[in-house]
Amino acid sequence: MTATLEPTTTALPPLRLGALTVDPAVVLAPMAGITNPAFRTLCREFGAGLYVCEMITTRALVERSAKTLQMVRATPDEKDAFSVQLYGVDPATVGRAVEMLVDEGVAGTRPAHIDLNFGCPVPKVTRKGGGSALPWHRVLLRDIVREAVRAAGDVPVTIKTRIGIDADHVTYLDAGRIAQDEGAAAITLHGRTADQLYSGTADWSSIARLVEAVDIPVLGNGDIWEADDALRMVAETGCAGVVIGRGCLGRPWLFGDLAAAFAGESRRALPTFREVAAIMHRHAALLAAEHGEQHGCSDFRKHVAWYLKGFSVGSDTRRALAMVSGLDELAELLAGIADQPYPTAVLGAPRGRTSTPRPVALPEGWLADRDDPRPPVGAELETSGG
Repeated sequence: MTATLEPTTTALPPLRLGALTVDPAVVLAPMAGITNPAFRTLCREFGAGLYVCEMITTRALVERSAKTLQMVRATPDEKDAFSVQLYGVDPATVGRAVEMLVDEGVAGTRPAHIDLNFGCPVPKVTRKGGGSALPWHRVLLRDIVREAVRAAGDVPVTIKTRIGIDADHVTYLDAGRIAQDEGAAAITLHGRTADQLYSGTADWSSIARLVEAVDIPVLGNGDIWEADDALRMVAETGCAGVVIGRGCLGRPWLFGDLAAAFAGESRRALPTFREVAAIMHRHAALLAAEHGEQHGCSDFRKHVAWYLKGFSVGSDTRRALAMVSGLDELAELLAGIADQPYPTAVLGAPRGRTSTPRPVALPEGWLADRDDPRPPVGAELETSGG
């Protein structure tokens, strides 16, 4: 089922990252345990765009971790637009990881795009100087971006960051200029500081200021729950595209809405429960094909609450769905739920993880010298995915 809104003439040009054209200018944000091949496939079935894999740790890739090599495999339908996000804190390791992807084809196909993560706010990362803490050390940031761009050759490299560590330690404008000077194709800005985590409201005005400060494309991220939020972000900030994270949890059809919105069309999906149930089963089946039925259904459980948000479903059935272990069991449980219209009351509401602000854990003395080029000690992660 679809809804028709007031006609709009708003349309966003395709996003160009080097030789790669992203049309519509919509990118799926890497999310640990979420943006695996199954979820990327499902989202792509609803709309075009660029679908980034889970975050890949450069150290684990260089050391050829079996799990990481599996995570970085492209699916058959990604061969022309496979996108990888890398986390790394050492320029040499980042450069080597990019060479492996681009020159050796360890992903099974040459990536069309590489993104560098400088936005992770998780304490276990920032307390070692990684993620959203790293851009404070601007010389190190420069060296990492420089090595990645050098190693990537004609593959476009982008970076993703936050406004800064906190309101007193803002980094995004420096990060944007460094990215531009070192040859990055674009920069994504999440409109929150690291200490905000996922609390409050994203500050889109910072995205607008970054657009004014750099000549490379700026992608906006933060609090895009509906396609019309994306239109509003573009209108308010002038960003060249949007990056979608929590807004698509339990709603992969959001990418169809975004494609329609950026084409100037007014249709929006409002699937009935029966239609949502079919999507849920498709999602679980894709996971089962990838990991085996029991493991795939177990992995699917985390998605159940997001898909059911706002629907009238009994507590016993919800609990059973959250413990499902087989595709037939899933189908039987879903068939027992009465069909119903999409719960429009949840439209525009936040989805996924929330949090309260808290001080950012940093290495001792981290704020003392912004021009220290040394990689932070112990900040290399051994496992991919976040």
